[in-house]
Amino acid sequence: QVQFVESGGGLVQPAGSLRLSCAASGSLFNIYAMGWYRQAPGKQRELVARIGSGGSTNYADSVKGRFTISRDNVKNTVFLQMNSLKPEDTAVYYCNRYPPLRYWGQGTQVTVSS
Repeated sequence: QVQFVESGGGLVQPAGSLRLSCAASGSLFNIYAMGWYRQAPGKQRELVARIGSGGSTNYADSVKGRFTISRDNVKNTVFLQMNSLKPEDTAVYYCNRYPPLRYWGQGTQVTVSS
């Protein structure tokens, strides 16, 4: 069973930066597209960014130009570099395949506040 372990969240001031990491277990990591998702309180989970097996990327309009997704297929890890953070980026961030599997990791909390 594939598992996802997210890390790197925390409390940051507006305009600050964070780098999230996600370690994925299981084989054949390199052939799957991966995504970062987030869920804010009272809202549905949404796709923030995704990266294909070949490295092509796609971003939600709300984060375009501020977030960068990348992957390391040797270490089975996907990253999310978040710059110019805004209070509305506050959420629990999750990684999963794209499209997502039914099971999710615990996520990592990102709070943007002064």
